[in-house]
Amino acid sequence: MKVYVLTLFPDMFSGVLGSSMLKKAQDEGLLSITLVNIRDFAHDPHKTVDDYPYGGGPGMVLKPEPVYEALEWVRSDLGRRPYVVLMTPQGARFDAKMAEELALVDGLTLVAGHYEGFDERIRATAYKEVSIGDFVLTGGEIPAMAILDSLSRFIPGVLGHTNAAEDDSFSNVLLEGPQYTRPSEYKGMKVPEILQSGDYGQIRRWQRKEALRRTYLRRRDLLDDACLTFEDRRFLEEVVREEDIVHEESVKEW
Repeated sequence: MKVYVLTLFPDMFSGVLGSSMLKKAQDEGLLSITLVNIRDFAHDPHKTVDDYPYGGGPGMVLKPEPVYEALEWVRSDLGRRPYVVLMTPQGARFDAKMAEELALVDGLTLVAGHYEGFDERIRATAYKEVSIGDFVLTGGEIPAMAILDSLSRFIPGVLGHTNAAEDDSFSNVLLEGPQYTRPSEYKGMKVPEILQSGDYGQIRRWQRKEALRRTYLRRRDLLDDACLTFEDRRFLEEVVREEDIVHEESVKEW
């Protein structure tokens, strides 16, 4: 998969791209990431990439010319029109489903804005505008890093286990259930016996029920979009009963 990132601060990406899964994906030829410095496409002596907004207002706005020229370079390098995605708090909310979709797009090009925002004409280049949440950051570099890390997990071969990405929180709408490793007991806290039983059918059922429990307790809204099986619904009914009992007991103790 080939990805381009347009940015004014390519050095910000060195730590993220040079470690962990993203480094592994690049080293193994599964993912190619090219950082394109927007400032390289500014032609005045000061390499100006921003200017004051028409009509007044705070801050500076990213100029259209260097962005368009940078995208033309990407198009030439790729050999076709890239799939441009703008990083902006006004965009669609990024989630696991979008990460999985973007992981299929060869030639994905993320444009990290900065300053007060984009010149509106830059939006004409984009297939999609994406936000990682209802908050504002200094620029689009951190959202671009988050998206790169997330989508890389859906590229075949990047994760060691074939179904690892599918088991992550949100990949199947539900949150991931609790995880344990050795030792089997620490400070009086024990790993559930079922996980040490070797009965993988029972283990998977326990994991599914606990994923439903965690989702019910922490992100109940996700259950509205979940495709639940008959067994899932039975598990969820058990979870609701069990948690109601726990709640009643905690109220009595209080």
